[in-house]
Amino acid sequence: MFTTWQAKLGVQASAWGVKRMKTKWGSCTPASRRVWLNSELAKKPIECIEYIVVHELLHLAEPNHGERFIALMNRHLPRWAATQKRLNAAPLGHEEWSF
Repeated sequence: MFTTWQAKLGVQASAWGVKRMKTKWGSCTPASRRVWLNSELAKKPIECIEYIVVHELLHLAEPNHGERFIALMNRHLPRWAATQKRLNAAPLGHEEWSF
């Protein structure tokens, strides 16, 4: 999916990976061209994973969430807002506390 979307969007990450993240589904650092995905995404429907992949990769073309970013999201994933709402309604993960 990552390779496919990089080609479709005309962007190239220098590196990407999966890690445990407590507050976000994904992150992108445009300066280093690095993308991280939250490991909890593996438990989500494929359209949620695809939304985060596209969202983070688009930050390589547009670092901010302004009008240009939204236009790019609308062009490439027309139903992204519904998927975002669904994903953001879900918990980021289950924390286990040991006492």
